[in-house]
Amino acid sequence: MQNNIHDFLSRISEAGDEQTLEIIRIEALGKQGAITAQLKGLGSLSVHERKLRGAEINQIRDQVQAALAERKSYLKRLNRQAKLAAEKIDVSLQVRQGAETRGRIHPVSQVIDEITAIFADMGFSLAEGPEIETDFYNFTALNFPEGHPAREMHDTFFMNANATGQRKVLRTHTSPVQIRTMEAVQPPIRVIIPGRTYRNDSDQTHTPMFHQLEGLVIDKSAHMGHMKWVLENFLKAFFEVEHLKMRFRPSFFPFTEPSMEADILCSTEDGELRIGQGTKWMEILGCGMVHPKVLQNCGLDPDMYQGFAWGMGIDRIAMLKYGMPDLRAFFDADIRWLKHYGFRPLDLPTLFGGISQASHA
Repeated sequence: MQNNIHDFLSRISEAGDEQTLEIIRIEALGKQGAITAQLKGLGSLSVHERKLRGAEINQIRDQVQAALAERKSYLKRLNRQAKLAAEKIDVSLQVRQGAETRGRIHPVSQVIDEITAIFADMGFSLAEGPEIETDFYNFTALNFPEGHPAREMHDTFFMNANATGQRKVLRTHTSPVQIRTMEAVQPPIRVIIPGRTYRNDSDQTHTPMFHQLEGLVIDKSAHMGHMKWVLENFLKAFFEVEHLKMRFRPSFFPFTEPSMEADILCSTEDGELRIGQGTKWMEILGCGMVHPKVLQNCGLDPDMYQGFAWGMGIDRIAMLKYGMPDLRAFFDADIRWLKHYGFRPLDLPTLFGGISQASHA
């Protein structure tokens, strides 16, 4: 029995896994095990021998059980240490960025937020309307009579004719929202209208779908001096310059009279655009006093009310401000371009914090 106990203890100390330990336990302490068989044979011994032999076998059994328990505990510790080593985290590594950090706001969305922040501070509201419009709202109400050549100038996308022969259009400007606003809201009116517009044109500075901003002010005393002040202060805040020189040139738009193109002074030395300095004039927007016929079409008395409106391309002023060379890239869905020109989503533009505080990348 002494040889068996030494063999069991030796095998237990060398066991490399719990499965091997279980095999040894069964051989020693199972129903058919060596130590169990010794205990079963005690019944054939005398009382005195049974007492002595029983104590000896119980001591051997206790030794084997203790060795099994100790080895099992040791193997569990080894397994736990190996698992921890395999699953350990290097806390010195940088934390993986979440979606709110990796994501980027498209420059068009960013610029719309910047525009909204500036005009909201001036007391303007935001107005929106449908992108599929009727001929009346897109042309007629805006003083484009039937057969007017300006209808063709817009390279309009016409929809298929309905049962009555009328064709709707993809709006060529956001001006229809001006009509809908004047129909629904009593003056005074101060709204800006950012949105998508559509024209059949595509090159480096034009796309079939583009973003336009329009503004509208209707009141009993609105005049061109007010318009100049609004536009000048908007452009200074948007381009973040203290001084801005503007000039207005006569132009023609069916829905305004008089109509003007507005230019701003800039510099393009060394291939870099600088607003508010230099000697070059750059066209930036169109504007004018709302045509009396447009007011009449909206149910407003032009002898009582007057107002002014303006329009500009959101994509274009984004290109000017942030140095983007090709308008078509705005719509390519290239993640590399968006990572370079996009803005962090949690850095919202504000007048007090800085319109461009939301930085790239």
